[in-house]
Amino acid sequence: MTNQTTTARPPVRRQNTPKAPTWSLTGSGWLARIAKDPSTPIAVALIVSCIVMSLLSSKFFTAANVTNIVTQSAIVGIAAVGATFVIITSGIDLAVGSTIALSGMIGATLVHNGVDGFLGVLIIVVVASLIGAFNGFSITVLGLAPFIVTLAVLGMGRGLTLQLSQGQSVYGLPPSLTWIGSGSLLGLQLPAILTVLVFVIGHLTLTRTTLGHQIFAVGGNREAARLSGIKDNRILFIVYIIAGLCAGLSSLILVGRLGSATPTAGAGVELQVIAAVVIGGASLFGGKGSMLGTFIGVLLIGVINNGLTLLNVSPFWVQFMQGAIIFIAVLLDAINSRRLNRR
Repeated sequence: MTNQTTTARPPVRRQNTPKAPTWSLTGSGWLARIAKDPSTPIAVALIVSCIVMSLLSSKFFTAANVTNIVTQSAIVGIAAVGATFVIITSGIDLAVGSTIALSGMIGATLVHNGVDGFLGVLIIVVVASLIGAFNGFSITVLGLAPFIVTLAVLGMGRGLTLQLSQGQSVYGLPPSLTWIGSGSLLGLQLPAILTVLVFVIGHLTLTRTTLGHQIFAVGGNREAARLSGIKDNRILFIVYIIAGLCAGLSSLILVGRLGSATPTAGAGVELQVIAAVVIGGASLFGGKGSMLGTFIGVLLIGVINNGLTLLNVSPFWVQFMQGAIIFIAVLLDAINSRRLNRR
């Protein structure tokens, strides 16, 4: 019988592969994550716009003007939170401006005729939410297209506002109704505080709740979401109620800032809202969007509007630029979608 001797092999030493530095643009570090974030380009555009406006106008980068930008952006910003939910589901809401006008006019008229101001606050929010519910019902139950429904509601809402007010503004509103749009807390403007609070709630809803995940699922592929057990019509109905609620909060701020309710309130707001959401990275094809991107988009719109006003640029050019920004943002989104489809 032959004895076989085995020679022990020396242990193999594993060499640790050096990790890429956390600042690498091509690795998985924090700088790479920032570079790949969809919100980064718009954030850079915001910073550049602030620098350019500061160089062109000495009045731009002052405490009073910065406060003015934030306060002015609150109306568009809060409405844009609701629009972000809608656009992620591949929907659209063109009735934002008329919802702001009609809910504000109804609430202000009732308060002017003796209703308590605090109750008037609730009335404005409820009326706007009911308009959103009507949009959601028409889309989910009646099966109508969001574009057609909200376009019709835009016309109906504006007409009802003019009929109710007979084309006249409602003045002499009590502080109990206007405090949200004109008050302050700890030296901070209430509209700014409310805007940040609504954005935080919207962000947490989208990223940390089942509802948020279902909203993305419905927007990404509605049929697949339905097959997976998600009640898509229920999600859409909730989304349009949220949009109406946010429009009601914007109406409260506008009524408070003006100290009155005007029949032309909110005219053109839908253009700025859609611009802010699309610029912020949301896709009109659905399934993509973030509250951070929308927030930066709102600030960019506010900076451009304010800066051009300080430079005495015609308001007609300001409106033209808003439309041009939407066109460019939609064009880039379409190009990106085609590129992803080819892959």
